[in-house]
This record gives sequence, C-alpha cells and structure tokens, in this order.
Amino acid sequence: MAVIGGYVRTIEHIGSTAVPGLAAKPVIDILIGVHDLTDAPAFLPLLTPLGYTYVPQHEATFPERRYLHRIVNGRHTHHLHIVEPASDFFHVQLLFRDYLRSHPDAVTQYADLKYRLAVKYRNDREAYTDAKSGFIQDILQQAENSPTQS
Repeated sequence: MAVIGGYVRTIEHIGSTAVPGLAAKPVIDILIGVHDLTDAPAFLPLLTPLGYTYVPQHEATFPERRYLHRIVNGRHTHHLHIVEPASDFFHVQLLFRDYLRSHPDAVTQYADLKYRLAVKYRNDREAYTDAKSGFIQDILQQAENSPTQS
C-alpha cells in the first residue's frame, strides 16, 4: 500500500483468513487505518491502478468505512476496509480476530457454524451473514470481558 502510505497509520489482516485453522473463502480482508477518512477523495483513486474498485454503496451501512474490492478472473481476491483506527469497526474487527486467534475452541465452533450455514444459505449471502451475527456478538462480548482486554 505504498501508494497511499502517507495517509495510513496501520494495516491489519482481518477476517477468516487471518485466523489460523478457520475455514475461509480464499479472499484476503485488509483493514487499513488512516489518519483521516476525509482524505478518501485523495487516496481512493490511487488504489484503482492496483486493481481495486471502490464500492460507495457500502457506506449506507457503514458510513465510517470506505470499502474496495479486487477481482481477478471473475473472483474476489482482496477486500480493503478503510477506516480511522478510533472507529468501532476497527476495534470490533481486531477484537474478534484476536479472540479467535487465542481460543481454538471458538475457532472450531465458528468453523462448524459457517459450514452449516453455507449449506443452508448457499444462495443467500445476506441470510448467511445474518445467521452468524449471534455467534459473533457472543464472541465479542466474551472478548470484551476477557481479562486480557484493557
């Protein structure tokens, strides 16, 4: 991400591929913490030559995030989630990832849930995502109450 380096405070690998042993689609989710999201009009165009497409429609759901994806041969390969590090989105993504990385039983439970839901909601991505939300909220609550959290 050298092309936008001056705007970036931190970069994190998130999502299922960031958790060893967790079932995942072959898509890399990258969380980019920027100094100021209002600089987005300056840095978003710089990502286009790298193959990323900005998807502004996602801002209706997550106004604090700028989302881009990269598609190669018709398949998503990377998702960029650009936010300010003080945002709830940034905090939640790292909290969930880090909890799973240190709790292998939760990884197993989440993988089992994902497999079951993938079969049940094979053609309904939104229902699949919604059906995972209870588990995710439970993990986030456990993570927030974990003695390692400050």
